[in-house]
Amino acid sequence: MITTQSRVTMKNRATRLMEQADILAGYSESQTELTRAYLTPQHRAAHDQLAKWMQSAGLDTWEDSAGNQWGRKPAADPHAPVLILGSHSDTVINAGKYDGNLGVLLAIETLALLREQVFPFHIDVVAFADEEGTRFDTTLIGSAAVAGCFQSGWLDVKDADGVTMAQAMREFGLDPDKAGSDARKPEDTLAYLEVHIEQGPVLEAENLPVGVVTGIAGAKRFQCQVRGEAGHAGTVPVSYRHDALCGAAEMISCIEAFAREHEIVATVGKCDVLPGAVNVIPDDVRFTIDIRSLSQSQLEQCTQQLFSRLENIAHQRQLELDYENLYQAPAVLCDETLQQQWASAVETVTRKPPRFLPSGAGHDALAMAELTSVGMLFVRCEKGISHHPAEQVTAEDVEVALACLAEMVTGFDAGH
Repeated sequence: MITTQSRVTMKNRATRLMEQADILAGYSESQTELTRAYLTPQHRAAHDQLAKWMQSAGLDTWEDSAGNQWGRKPAADPHAPVLILGSHSDTVINAGKYDGNLGVLLAIETLALLREQVFPFHIDVVAFADEEGTRFDTTLIGSAAVAGCFQSGWLDVKDADGVTMAQAMREFGLDPDKAGSDARKPEDTLAYLEVHIEQGPVLEAENLPVGVVTGIAGAKRFQCQVRGEAGHAGTVPVSYRHDALCGAAEMISCIEAFAREHEIVATVGKCDVLPGAVNVIPDDVRFTIDIRSLSQSQLEQCTQQLFSRLENIAHQRQLELDYENLYQAPAVLCDETLQQQWASAVETVTRKPPRFLPSGAGHDALAMAELTSVGMLFVRCEKGISHHPAEQVTAEDVEVALACLAEMVTGFDAGH
């Protein structure tokens, strides 16, 4: 259990953690906004700083084959299993300070707080080098390498400047031929615990500092194309038209209504209209669909049903509809026992019943679920804003999250 003396210092530790988040935000490729991508000088500088903070917390440090930064609180037995804590250190373009980074800093500070305690297992902190996919458009590179699912084909992917991931690794000081070779083994790993900002409005709406994550929604992304027939805007009667934009508009309205009906989320985030002239009937519209559900079976069923409705709209309007699946990630449920352990920690710290809620966004826990049981805790963020400079958390909520993670680690049941 956390001692009374350690609780007295929680406020100071939370304040220091907020200051560290400010420092990390300075490692950016731009002086006017926070952007830190994989295998860049800013990645190196941020991880060098994290390594110093890990060492100050009494941890042994190293960098792995994919560029992830590690710190370990070792057990007396070198062959003991490992509990892994962490999140990611990379950011999107023009990011906020806390997405990913907060979870890394909380893990380090937790082990600094528990420095004198002895555990029968190793406790590792990891700063995953790439979760966002900002540079190579390939997400979860760091955690995939740890979980044993790094794909060698990623090494040939090029960034916007034509630099391959393999070349970037060499320039960073890594050997691309060894990427993922030091993946962890399931039999040596107890669990993966991640604290992350909610990236949604639920906790703020319910005036709660933290919540227990039940799972991470599965997602599918599609590129759709609706083809019709171009014509003069003034000479073709409406009843004779095959307007691709009107068809796409009906489809987009259908997508929103379908999501409401089935209590899922579906988003059209991009739409391009061709030929794009004010006096020409559009004959080609391309739009994206992002559809998500915490239930994988529901995701599959809803995707099939939704496209059946969209195809019907196309048929009724005498249009052609084509679509391509660009991306998919499976739904991952957080381990039930870990959820209950998190709930107990939250109730101990806050003296309130824990709030359970799903994650609609992806996290490193998605990849780590291939390796071990995963459990997550959400921290309230202002207005649910993330991936934006306005992303904000309070020191008071960070203090609660720190106490919860410390409680979770000290009470962790290695035999769960």
